[in-house]
This record gives sequence, structure tokens and C-alpha cells, in this order.
Amino acid sequence: MKFLDQAKIYVSSGNGGPGCTSFRREKYIEFGGPDGGNGGKGGDVYFEAIDTLNTLIDFRYTQHFRAKNGLHGQGSQKTGASADDLIIKVPVGTEILDEDKETVLFDMTEAGEKILFLKGGDGGFGNMHYKSSTNQAPRKSTPGWPGDERAVWLRLKLIADVGLLGLPNAGKSTFLSVVTAAKPKIADYPFTTLHPNLGVVRSGETEFVIADIPGLIEGAHEGHGLGDRFLGHVERTSALLHLVDVTQDAPWDAYKTIRNELKEYGGGLYDKAEVVALTKADALGEELSQDQAKTFEEKTGVKPKVISSIAGKNLENLLHALSGYVNKSDDDVE
Repeated sequence: MKFLDQAKIYVSSGNGGPGCTSFRREKYIEFGGPDGGNGGKGGDVYFEAIDTLNTLIDFRYTQHFRAKNGLHGQGSQKTGASADDLIIKVPVGTEILDEDKETVLFDMTEAGEKILFLKGGDGGFGNMHYKSSTNQAPRKSTPGWPGDERAVWLRLKLIADVGLLGLPNAGKSTFLSVVTAAKPKIADYPFTTLHPNLGVVRSGETEFVIADIPGLIEGAHEGHGLGDRFLGHVERTSALLHLVDVTQDAPWDAYKTIRNELKEYGGGLYDKAEVVALTKADALGEELSQDQAKTFEEKTGVKPKVISSIAGKNLENLLHALSGYVNKSDDDVE
């Protein structure tokens, strides 16, 4: 299934049905009086978060959602039927934004969460409603009240426990494919990953979800490259796993580049718990990899783990460190 994480849709609730002007006409009943019923209520519009969806791709092909109108009132004091409500199902983690694409109206983070977004119009009154002691034959009825219309943006932020960060070609997809059952595209060129991938990791008794997003480049927070619009997918995570290619000339510079992008982006990413790992240690060898790790710590003040996804080196130790942050987050919730 193709991944889509934002979409603009147009939503309308139903109009109320018009009231009816009618008079009772029966043999031997000389003064039947008004008997026009009220119109039915228009359909409401709800958003519901469900956990069986993980993309907004359906909203690329269907962008207009309109609830049905209430039915007309009828004679014999018959009220028109109210229209069924329209329920728009979205993935868990979907934000509903105003048309300015910035104001968050609702944030749907739990499966089964359901919110009333637009109310349908009330039905109009039939002439029976206007009958009184001084007006026993009213010919007045009213149309139904109109529903509401609104254009909104849907933005999906994946629900994951750990966010995977790094420059393009840092080995993120390879790592994800080794430690989870996910099958991301892997190739020896930048920007192999064009959309976020999710994978489930099991470490000891802990099971957690890792989100891999497209590689970031310098200036990503300003819209450069592919990563800027995907940083939102790691905002909800408990921790970040920052992968840095140990085979490049100055891996500490690559690390600082990403850290600066997190700081400029905001959203609390810069202050999240972080585990740093130098990848592709098998290509450099044990001795050179450790030398790079030592220099990395001197340059950044951060002690990295040295791993090789291909060789399976030090992966279990890394996953155990990540599971500690996930468990800590769960304890805080409880």
C-alpha cells in the first residue's frame, strides 16, 4: 500500500429537511386543521481513529465528504426521517488541521476515539408547529437549517516508540530490515527511503515499534530534501536512534548536522532521549571503528555504540538500551 501522510479534504454536514404545509382532509371532518410534519435532521460528520489503517492514501482519491440531508416533513403529522451520520475513518495518530495547515483542531491518538466534527442542520418546522389558539390554520412552514461546510487538512504522525534518524545512506533501512520483519527498499545510494517505514522489535520481554524516516540533509527544517515533512513522524516517540556512517571522513560533523536540524525544527525533538550508533563497522574493521568512536566522543561529548547491521555486531546491546527508554516511558504513563 502506498504511503501518504497528508491530504486535504472537504467536509459537509447534511441540511435539515424542510417542514410541510398540509391540512387534514377527511370525509365528515369539517375542520381538519394543520397536520404538516417537521423536516428531518441532516447527518452529522464524525472522525473516528482506527488501528487498521496506517496511511491516508484513500483520501487522495476521495476528497469530498458530504453527509446526507434530512427528509421532507409530510402530511398526517409525519416527521421526515433524520439522515444517517457520516463517519470518516482515519489512522491512529492523525491530526485534523484548519485550512491554514497549522492550527491543530483535533489530535486523534487512540484507537476508537471518535469526535463530532460538524453538526447537521435541524429540520424545518411544518405548519402544525405554528398552530395556536389565535392561529388555527397556519400556512407557514420553514425550510431546514443548512449544514456546515469546511475544508481541512489531515496529517498523519506515526505512533512509534523509537524514531530512526540519520543522513541519507547512513544504514537506517538495513538496520530496520535486520532487527524487524520490515522490508524497506535498500540500495547503495542516497534517498533510497522515500516514505516512512515501521518495524516491530522484540528485545527480551519488551516489544516496541521503530519508525524509519527518509534521510535528513542540512536545511531540512526549511524544506530542503525529503526529511522535513517526515520529522513529525518521530515527534511522538520515546527515544531517538541516531545512526551515523562510521566510514565517512568526519562522522561527528554528520552528527552535528542532524542535531542542528532537530533544534531548528522544534517539536521537542532536540530534547528527546537519544542513542547514537556508528554503523557499517564491518566495512572499516574493529580497530579503525573503535578509533573513530573515540574521536567521535571527543568531538561531540557523546559516547556512541559501534554496530554492524550486516554482521549483527552489537545489535542486541543497542536494542536493550532502546527498550530501557521505552519501558521508562511506559512507567511514566502508568
